[in-house]
Amino acid sequence: MINKIKGKIYQIFGSPNKKHLINWFNLNGDKTFRLDYPELNEKSIVFDCGGYEGQWTSDIYSKYRCKVYVFEPVKNFAENIKKRFSKNKNIRVYYFGLSNITKKAQISNDNDASSLYKGGKEVIQLKSISEFIIEDKINKIDLLKLNVEGEEYNILNNLISTGLIKKIKEIQVQFHRNIKNYKEEYSKTKVKLKETHKLKWRFPFIWEDWKK
Repeated sequence: MINKIKGKIYQIFGSPNKKHLINWFNLNGDKTFRLDYPELNEKSIVFDCGGYEGQWTSDIYSKYRCKVYVFEPVKNFAENIKKRFSKNKNIRVYYFGLSNITKKAQISNDNDASSLYKGGKEVIQLKSISEFIIEDKINKIDLLKLNVEGEEYNILNNLISTGLIKKIKEIQVQFHRNIKNYKEEYSKTKVKLKETHKLKWRFPFIWEDWKK
């Protein structure tokens, strides 16, 4: 049983440093750090990129009553999230993922570890995050949560290159190790992020938060 749990953790987080992982679980990070945004309120806009089952959306909405945009490209996950929040007009569910460009892609269907970088059979729709922000006339995003299994690098670089990163007050992101040269990509992204945001807290390759 322990080996199964460990294997699942490594599958999700990419074999992170054991010390940081233990600290995260000891501090109950999913229910503390990931939900600690006291500046959010009913007028706030939150993007949940990688909705999966919608639990984080449910938690963040229950705590702050904010408006949540949920992006989930895997069909059955998106349909379930849509049903879950069908009576909540403040939670919008989109049947596509966000990326740096608008395109079709293939994804592995592996529950909360579904990824574009493992090879997969399900064809999904991705949309450029900058295009979405401009087309929907979104003037600010109070919190952007990214759990997109490696696509976070493309998303952040798109926001940085277009200058739209300045519209985002806070970013909660899980960086992954499942892409080629992930160390270099992470370093480059971090340097660019520092031009507009400051690192608030970090558990390496588990979760971290950047605030404008």
